[in-house]
Amino acid sequence: MPLFHYRAKDRQGRSIAATIEAEDIRTAARILREKGYFISELKEPGKGLQAEVKIPMLERGPGLKDLAIFSRQLATMLSAGLPIVQAIAILERQTENKKFKSILREIRTDVEGGSNFSDALSKHKIFSNLYVNLVRAGETSGMIDSVLDRLATFLEKDLELRGKIKSAMTYPAIVLTFAILISYFLLVGIVPMFASILTDLGSELPLLTRVLIALANFLQRDLWLLLIIFAAIFFAYRYYYSTPKGRRVIDAFKLRMPVFGNLNKKSVIARFSRTFGLLVSSGVGIIEAMDITKGTAGNAIVEDILSETRDAIQVGEPIHSTLMRYPQVFPPMVSSMIAIGEETGALETMLQKVADFYEREVDEAVSSLTAAIEPVMTIVLGAIVGAIVAGMFLPYFQIIGTLSAG
Repeated sequence: MPLFHYRAKDRQGRSIAATIEAEDIRTAARILREKGYFISELKEPGKGLQAEVKIPMLERGPGLKDLAIFSRQLATMLSAGLPIVQAIAILERQTENKKFKSILREIRTDVEGGSNFSDALSKHKIFSNLYVNLVRAGETSGMIDSVLDRLATFLEKDLELRGKIKSAMTYPAIVLTFAILISYFLLVGIVPMFASILTDLGSELPLLTRVLIALANFLQRDLWLLLIIFAAIFFAYRYYYSTPKGRRVIDAFKLRMPVFGNLNKKSVIARFSRTFGLLVSSGVGIIEAMDITKGTAGNAIVEDILSETRDAIQVGEPIHSTLMRYPQVFPPMVSSMIAIGEETGALETMLQKVADFYEREVDEAVSSLTAAIEPVMTIVLGAIVGAIVAGMFLPYFQIIGTLSAG
């Protein structure tokens, strides 16, 4: 097996320059990582001095998954005793995404110049207010590695939650897309062929057939008009949602809409509990934590409730007293658990329990929703195709019936 030259740091932060025998460069990188080494350079046999391992960390632009990986790796290196500048430099070298590499380079330069890590992060929009404030709390308490580890867990949980919601929406979207494509193909490609034959026969056409022929003619001649209508609806929705009133109306509907409203509500509660619990457990003040959590709610109605809750906290009221007034958003179990946490001094523990419970609820809701939607969408698709086929063959059945009667 070939030898690979590498430079790395062990868990104590000591530099190591040696060789390792492995089948290929990825196997060598995996072995070194399993030993707890943080690779700064790994050269393939016969390659130049600049050849280094390509560890698949970021395959797309910086996003939630990228931040979770970055936070986890940085927490591991800091807990192993590496200086933060050195840890960032290692992550910068092994990051394949050019944009994120540039961001890490700027952060490293700022920290080397004397800036706080949190201040360096705040200059880049990929690090949210939540992320920056938690890192700042970690710097203040001297537990930045622990805070980054919690952040990584939080981001991973958030990714998992978003993935569950996305999976619930994906199946009906795919089936609906196929239904539209199949219907368009039948109406534009097949119906006109039958229409010309039926017109030549000169018989009275059933209503369903006339409707299908008219729809086919419209799609052939005036499809652009339909596209303009859909585009107008889309941009009108975007504009209305950008207004404060429109956002509240639409977000309120999202929480009340059939089937998906319940799923949306559970995901909002899970995200609120997980975010607020993380901030409180990391040493962020209650009022500031509520303000930051409000900014991550993703729903105008929930943001209004959390703003009211923050104002109530400022005048000495407990958190649960405001939430209890909105059982349509925060069920009694949530406000009761928070009340117990406030009374016993274990608020962050109760919030994490609420988050765990509602994340399981989301998981079960997604499974039930997928199981229920699958037959419904299949029936809808069958009904559309069946209506088109029936509309085309119904005149032939009438003609055959007339000939048989004659």
